[in-house]
Amino acid sequence: MAEEQKKEVIGNAVSDCKDLKCPVHGSVKVRGNMFEGIAIRAKAPKTVIVERYLMQHVRKYERYKKVRSRITAHKPDCIQVAIGDKVRIGETRKLSKTKSFVVMEVLK
Repeated sequence: MAEEQKKEVIGNAVSDCKDLKCPVHGSVKVRGNMFEGIAIRAKAPKTVIVERYLMQHVRKYERYKKVRSRITAHKPDCIQVAIGDKVRIGETRKLSKTKSFVVMEVLK
């Protein structure tokens, strides 16, 4: 299964990179949850903040409300992410204090 994920990522990866936390060229394994969202901030080096919206059911009022979720993810050197790009992120081991996700590919 991990090999299938890497085949998808290789299409967006620029070339060989030396980032050890890269899911394609490094030693980090992607396992667990995978999300799609919009990259809203990419100011810090090798870090991108991905935002996604969910519909949450409120039982008391029998309605749905829109909930925003912001996830901090690692951006490898071989994947170019700009603000406003739709990206797919995957869960990994803890990479730093706030990052436990890595950008796998940029979607159209």
